[in-house]
Amino acid sequence: MYFIDVQGTLISDNDKAPIRGSIEFIDTLNERKIPYVIITNNTKKSSVNFFNFLKSKGFNIEQSSYLDPLMLLESHVQKSSIAPYGADEFLEVLKKMGYVFNYETPKTVLISIKENYTSEEFAQIIDFLLAGASLMGMHETSLYAKNYKRYPGVGAILKLLEFATSTPYEVVGKPSTVFYTEALMMLAREKSDVKFSDVTIISDDVKGDLGGAKELGMKTIFVTSGKYKSAQEIVPFLKPELRPDFVYADMQEILERI
Repeated sequence: MYFIDVQGTLISDNDKAPIRGSIEFIDTLNERKIPYVIITNNTKKSSVNFFNFLKSKGFNIEQSSYLDPLMLLESHVQKSSIAPYGADEFLEVLKKMGYVFNYETPKTVLISIKENYTSEEFAQIIDFLLAGASLMGMHETSLYAKNYKRYPGVGAILKLLEFATSTPYEVVGKPSTVFYTEALMMLAREKSDVKFSDVTIISDDVKGDLGGAKELGMKTIFVTSGKYKSAQEIVPFLKPELRPDFVYADMQEILERI
């Protein structure tokens, strides 16, 4: 059974094209009737639109095997009085979901990804947090890759804000236990007694995705087709207990091994 990341794993961070072997890997799982859940930190499109985007790229997946943070957001963040930060597309999705923005006295600061956070935005966020607002992240990625550049991920930004204000944060998407538990419940439709130890997770985010998964007992596969150019950039610097079980270049290499 598998949890499978999307950006940098199934599709390229740069041109959104399917990565070598990714469509074939999904087809193989379907043919062999091996259960899986597509787990993505998508926040720039509605869940339905991003799912349909993946289908348009040739991925033969079902809605019942797809999970992103937006699908859990309403159960974790009230719609009234939030101060969201992220890409314009993310803000538009929130408005369509009925969230009420408040950049005066918000109850919750909600952090998503974008490459051009400004010092003024950080100053505003810090004031809100010191005034008592709670801090929520859409996910906890370590790096954000776009247009062949790498930026601090949401996880890095959350830790910056936590250090600056001593405000603890929660996370909706990966690698939160809440998110992975929801994904496990989706697998349970196929195998009622499934446990985290039965799951292998595949991702290009060895810190943001795989570290939390490993702590829950999952087997981990790190692919270097996304955020990192090689395992040597990051794996030697991880704590031994958080290092991935396997490292492959891309989904094609994994496909050849199974």
